[in-house]
Amino acid sequence: MMLLTVFMSLNDILLTPIYLAILYLIAFALRSKVTNIYTKKYYIPAITVKFVGAIAFGLVYEFYYHGGDTSGYYAEANRVYGIFGNNFSEGWQLMSTSVGDVSPATLKYGGNFTWFTHAPTEDYVVRLCVVFALLSFSTYSVMGLMFAALSFSGMWVMYMTFIKIRPQLYKQFAIAVLFIPSVFFWGSGVMKDSLCIGALGWVFYCFYRGAIEKKNILRVTMIGLFATTPIIATKVYILLAFLPPALLWVFNENSARISNPGLRMVAKPFLLAIGGGLAFFAATNLTAGDARFDINEIGERSKITADYLYATSIAQEGSAYNIGKLDGSIGSMVKISPQAIVVSLFRPFLWEVRNPIMLLSAFEALFYLYFTIRTFYRAGLGRGLGIIATTPILTLCFVFSLIFGATVGISSSNFGTLVRYKIPLMPFYLCGLLIMEDIARMGRTPKRTAVATRLARPSLRPA
Repeated sequence: MMLLTVFMSLNDILLTPIYLAILYLIAFALRSKVTNIYTKKYYIPAITVKFVGAIAFGLVYEFYYHGGDTSGYYAEANRVYGIFGNNFSEGWQLMSTSVGDVSPATLKYGGNFTWFTHAPTEDYVVRLCVVFALLSFSTYSVMGLMFAALSFSGMWVMYMTFIKIRPQLYKQFAIAVLFIPSVFFWGSGVMKDSLCIGALGWVFYCFYRGAIEKKNILRVTMIGLFATTPIIATKVYILLAFLPPALLWVFNENSARISNPGLRMVAKPFLLAIGGGLAFFAATNLTAGDARFDINEIGERSKITADYLYATSIAQEGSAYNIGKLDGSIGSMVKISPQAIVVSLFRPFLWEVRNPIMLLSAFEALFYLYFTIRTFYRAGLGRGLGIIATTPILTLCFVFSLIFGATVGISSSNFGTLVRYKIPLMPFYLCGLLIMEDIARMGRTPKRTAVATRLARPSLRPA
């Protein structure tokens, strides 16, 4: 089903300005609680670009792509919304039915759905769309604004967390986290990507607030567990890539606070062992019973996905890329990982552009390449790598970026898909470069100034 018949409906025209005004009123009401005199000026522009991204995303999928996953989510949510209108109890029964289970309502309506109650990762998005449909009279553009607002909440606490870590870079972090074009475009619409990058921001915040600052531990633990829900439900591989470096970050930060050098040297291996054990336990429990992430099957499934996306892109839009042969084994994945990282961070190159969307992505990738070369040139390659190895937050940023970049680079084989898949790594990679450059420039990690202390002071209460 295409959005062409619904996106520019009367509801969109009449209701979007009303809901937009309500969302702005909420944003203004919360602004004083989550900003200070330095960050306040970025708050409304940042949520505005998210709202613009959500509307632009719908228009691009309607008029350029003529449909896609976002229209599928809307179509199925709209059917459930219609069932609620005809018979509320049947609609509630559908919403209460788990994926794969059977109820009188699913027997009656199950044939009308492709994803809802049928496909676990898509079902979660459809159910959320149903909730937003009930709140917005099933208006696609309003649902997009709600997805954008959810995503923005996580991006804002991600921004504020980076400020806590390196307050003097608050201007640079604003660009890296809030105003990257591909992130606020692909991470604002009615898609899994919007939910996941917002949720990842909250998880990052909870790690810092609870495990490093050790404040509001019970509350942030509950928030963190809640934030992992959309990631586990839709793109659990994001957590699989994030948890190991995040736990390494936490234990490195805490071991660095042990003042006695001898005790620190003795304690660090134990802390790392505990962190590694927790990461392994979390990863295995996150994927328990999921055949997609069985270690014996993951290579073959990556090959199937990559081959399918490659063939599809060749047939439809010519945005395919080939970084090497996958034979379904883990060894072949490891072999092409360096190329996968390069393609995720620095491609498409300008001469690979085949359509307008790719051109924008190519300019962004060119900036990443330029900024990476400039940062390592100014710091020095050896010194830069040393800074990364000895600065816990940089270990998180770069290890996560490399693991995640390899993962999505291998499985995509399509620049159009890759530009969406890679958005979780982009703020972390850019912020990592900014922090590394600042440390190299200062010569050491500077003590906080009065201004830096004031920047780091605002509470990161849930917005």
